[in-house]
Amino acid sequence: MNKPTAPEPRGTRNYPKGERRRAQIIEAAFTAFGQVGYRNASMVQLAAACGVSRAGLLHHFPSKEALLEAVLAQRELQDDAHFFKEGAAAQAAEDGLWYFASLIRLTAHNQANPTIVSLFAVLSSEATAPDHPARPYFVARYERVRREMRTAVENLSRRGLLRPHVDPERLPTDLIATIDGLQVQWLLDPHAVDMPTQLRARLQEVIHAEIP
Repeated sequence: MNKPTAPEPRGTRNYPKGERRRAQIIEAAFTAFGQVGYRNASMVQLAAACGVSRAGLLHHFPSKEALLEAVLAQRELQDDAHFFKEGAAAQAAEDGLWYFASLIRLTAHNQANPTIVSLFAVLSSEATAPDHPARPYFVARYERVRREMRTAVENLSRRGLLRPHVDPERLPTDLIATIDGLQVQWLLDPHAVDMPTQLRARLQEVIHAEIP
């Protein structure tokens, strides 16, 4: 009996067959890692979800770690393509208000796509273990996001758009903690938390200008 084939991810119909299959595997892993975590998702289960053999899965991703890297890279590509068209770092340096407006839009997108939020929350928690393969990714990611936010905050400070009580040095870490905390609370009780609305309210407490 033939194995069921996973639906093709949107936008991949015109890709070569190998690329379509690779995209299907990444999408299945995206969902599995977000639901049960990296350690609890087996390659056999992932292969079955994609309608391929384990050997077929290993043809595209020779190890579970390689598949995890592809999933994390795909998430970053999606964020950059949809919300930071010139690159987050470039937007932060050119216009801090626009950077934070893009961040609010990204949060709204994530709220409409629970798998994205779950993937990040589950994997970032797992990655605190010293031997977790995603640890280097999350360490580097937090360093990059703090750097981008620091650049955006410096842009706003030069323009006189920060409220007087704000400590520019602490603000990036505080805002990241706010975003991560909102994500966890939203996953636990989505009806009680509106992430983009509450993020905008928090930003308006520290920025003395209307965020577009």
